[in-house]
Order: sequence, then C-alpha cells, then structure tokens
Amino acid sequence: MKFKISRDVILKALQHLSSVVERRQSLPVLGNVLTQAKDEDVILTATDLEVELIIKLNCKVSAQGKITIPAKKWLDICRNLKEGADISISLKGDRVTMQSGKSRFTLSTLPAEEFPVVDEVSAQNHFTIDRDDFKSTLDATHFSMAQQDVRYYLNGLMVEMSTGILRCVATDGHRLALKDVEVDIKIDESRQVIIPRKGVLELIRLLADATDAISVLVNSNHIRFEMGEMTFTSKLIDGRFPDYQRVLPEGGKNILKADKEEMRQTLTRVAILSNEKYRGVRLILGDAELKILAHNPEQEQAEDQFGVEYSGEALEIGFNANYLLDAVNA
Repeated sequence: MKFKISRDVILKALQHLSSVVERRQSLPVLGNVLTQAKDEDVILTATDLEVELIIKLNCKVSAQGKITIPAKKWLDICRNLKEGADISISLKGDRVTMQSGKSRFTLSTLPAEEFPVVDEVSAQNHFTIDRDDFKSTLDATHFSMAQQDVRYYLNGLMVEMSTGILRCVATDGHRLALKDVEVDIKIDESRQVIIPRKGVLELIRLLADATDAISVLVNSNHIRFEMGEMTFTSKLIDGRFPDYQRVLPEGGKNILKADKEEMRQTLTRVAILSNEKYRGVRLILGDAELKILAHNPEQEQAEDQFGVEYSGEALEIGFNANYLLDAVNA
C-alpha cells in the first residue's frame, strides 16, 4: 500500500473519524482507522461497534492495499505538520511510514482482517432529505435526550417516518422536544426507530460539513446516512419509545408571545440567583407583562420583567430555568 495526499485533506477527515473511535478500546483495533488504498481513492473507516464512519478521499495511489493505523497518533502527526504540505504513506511489513518534507514517522499497525465492519445496510425504508432541513430538525430536538437513563430507550432520539413527513422526538422524562419536516417518502404505515445519543451527536457534527441532500437508509438494526464522500452508520436502540402523543398538552388557552432574545437574556440574568441544584424560576404572567423571579437557600433574590403579547388570565408557574433556556436557544 502506498499513496500521497494533502495534509489538510487528511487532517479534516481524521478529525471526524477520531470522534467516532472507541475511547476505552475494549479491542485494540478499535483505536485504529481502517485504511484502504485502491484505484484513485483512499477509504478510511472508524467504529466503536455502535457507530461507524467511512470517508472516501481522492488521492494519488501508487500501490493498493489495506491496514489499520493508530487514529490518535496519525491525527497528532497531521495536526503538527505544515499547512499545505503533502504526506506520503507507505506500508512495509507491519509498519506504516509517513513522510512529509524532511519529517518521517514509522507507526506500528494491526491487520485489516481484525477490524469489525458493519455489513451492507439493505434498506427497508429509503428517502432523501435536505441537509439544512435535517440539521435544523436535529438541532431543535436533540437537547431533550436523556443521558444514561435506566430507561435506555430515552437515551436517544426517536425518528418517526410516515408518508411525506419525518418527525424527530426526544424526551428525558422532564421535557419533550418535537419537530416535523417534509420529506419525499412513501410508507404504508408509520414507523419509529431510535438513534442512540452518540449517533445523534456525531451526525450533527458531520452535517456541519455536509452539503446537498442526505440519503437515508433504514433497516431493522441500523440507520445509514450517505453525505457525499461520507457514510455514517449507527445501530438502533432496540426498545419502544413512550407514547409521546399522550403527554402533549391539548388546547391551552393561555398563549404568550415574547421576543426570543429578550426572554433569553432575562432568564439568564434571573437564573444567576436560582437554587444551584434545582434551577427553579417563577413566571408571573399578567396583562402584557411577564415577571420572572428566583431565590436561593442563601435568601438571595432576583426579579426582572419585560413586555409580552398576552391577554389571558393571570397565571403563576414554576420551571427549571435550564429547560426554558435550552428550548429558547433551539
């Protein structure tokens, strides 16, 4: 195996791949990147057995072959080379040599045959979604996912597919976020799948660099996203998501409209003196005005108010300030 590639191109790819690489490394090979050189491309793969990322890069290949290279060391080497430099990478025996200018590095490797690769995903459902639409839908919902909850099905984001509509729902049992987006999909009956938390966070990171439309393939165990030269696959959580429709409030005659930025700034100020553990604030709604109060065990108090559009009955209600701020920021 031998190929030559730009340092800037490989660095960006390795930065994406390193966030997928298994941290605890239950298997030593999971700390490596599977590197395959063939034709005019090098194909890089990283996995932690839950998610997998494949990136295809166009480069000058002199000799074909495949091997696994330590991800962190490779990333650190590229990071510390000069911008715009080229790197020549060659394999001899079980050692990989990287050369750039007068710099030369020799790394140990592990056989490509030891690297676990996700099988080809045969799509039971397949659709295409606009990158901006998909990213805004994930941004508006993912913050409500649970973290390490014993109800494992809450530690992820539920994607519901029905004809013409893709819905994302996340809840940690205290709050729930939901957003719909129109997609060109035809399906006999609606279907729900749950993407694990790590898969969702990695996907959001990758979408920042993706362009154009995203191709999505779903089967009973995996969901795969094809984004240009990147292919991201995640296992699905095997569980039943709660019936979120039952907890969505119906009706609701008390509706207020507030300036987003003014509400965010007021909540942030008042929450400074809220209880550090519970972060509680009280909202007092009056005619065209919202007053926000907070106090803590040290008998300190904060109070602020601003004008809103509201003409319903007077109302006083308490919330966790962080939950309100998460929603406003999204």
